[in-house]
Amino acid sequence: MTGFLSDLVQYRGLFQIITVLGIGGTFQIGFQISTITYMSQHVKAFINETWLERYGYPIHEDKLLFLWSITVSVFGIGGLLGSSGSRYLTVKYGKKKCLLCNNLLMIVAASIMGCSKTAQSFEMILIGRFMCGISAGLCVPLHHQYVGEISPRKLRGFANSTSSFFWSLGKAIGQISGQRELLGSKSLWPMLMASCGLPALVQLVTLPFFPESPPYLLMHKGDQEGCKKAIRQLWGEGHHQAEIDDIMKEKATMKNIKILSVLELMKEQAFRWQLYTIVILTTTVQLCGINAIYFYTFEVLQAAGLDERMISYMTLCVGLSELVATVICSSIIERLGRKVLLRGGYWIMGSLLAGITVTLSLQDWYFWMPYCSLCLIILFVVVFGVGPAGATVSIRIEIFKVSCRPSAFVISAVLNWLGVFVIGTTFPFIVVLPSKQQESAL
Repeated sequence: MTGFLSDLVQYRGLFQIITVLGIGGTFQIGFQISTITYMSQHVKAFINETWLERYGYPIHEDKLLFLWSITVSVFGIGGLLGSSGSRYLTVKYGKKKCLLCNNLLMIVAASIMGCSKTAQSFEMILIGRFMCGISAGLCVPLHHQYVGEISPRKLRGFANSTSSFFWSLGKAIGQISGQRELLGSKSLWPMLMASCGLPALVQLVTLPFFPESPPYLLMHKGDQEGCKKAIRQLWGEGHHQAEIDDIMKEKATMKNIKILSVLELMKEQAFRWQLYTIVILTTTVQLCGINAIYFYTFEVLQAAGLDERMISYMTLCVGLSELVATVICSSIIERLGRKVLLRGGYWIMGSLLAGITVTLSLQDWYFWMPYCSLCLIILFVVVFGVGPAGATVSIRIEIFKVSCRPSAFVISAVLNWLGVFVIGTTFPFIVVLPSKQQESAL
């Protein structure tokens, strides 16, 4: 504890910029994912009311479900486009300038969504969600790379895992804001939808006071003095020559090596195993079921047979549990290692999913079975937060050199956002399928 406090004093500039990057980075994504859950009933009602006013008859249930799934999943399409352009923009303009411009895009998107109810246009929600997705797709790889490059070697694992912490913090704040006593009411949900502009405004105002990442200044701009000044601002006035030497060595090896494009990275034999690793890690996160719980917590808990009046509070409990889990992950990742957290985490998550399958099958037999399902869902989220969440982000940053890191993050982000779109589009129909089958059988 004493060592951590001394690091906090020495590296206060680093901790400050990590906080600023987190607020405008993965915090934003967690906030977006959690708040859309609390607006689901209000947005569906708004779409139905708008449709009735325009055409004189209520919208068909299947069409309403389709529009709602598109409202959720268009965020993933925007993220796919944003992440695809992150490599070019990062190399050309640097991470700091990209993040500042990206915040303006998020503020515009928030304004469009906030005015949708006044304008009686659910299409504005779709446009705003799409723009939010573009902004999110651009800021996530920038956030991860920026944090990884500004951190000294001894704090790199901790710094990388903070992105998972801010993700969970954004979810928890979104879940608190989405309670019907606050912004989750029928009259205030447009304000909840527009509140994603606030974190972007905070980063837009504060980020200009911090430097660009030292490796970018030295390796891409050739500014050795600016690199040293940035290191002093972020790491204090200690002895940091070893880290500077590491950057100089990588710069020397990169003199005749250009920044690899996505296609060049995929063709390069030397990075084949790193690519296999990042594809497997990203695909596993998408297929493990965590995104379905993130996007459709209400529907998952309804399917578990829980009281609808209590679901919003239970969702908040899930989010706060994950927040605590990511704090634990930040403290143990360097001691246990990434491989242990990944392997152990997924083994436990698999066992919990088997248990959830059993409890969902038996929920009509015993009155207490839905609460068993809730406990298993909370444990599932906690185990993901302690293990795979932080370890996956850390590995993605650490296994690639600066010359190919932007392209590697594009590949990872494209896979990630593609999974978000597929899950966001299909999961609502999967949830209602059993009830429709029962109705057709009757």
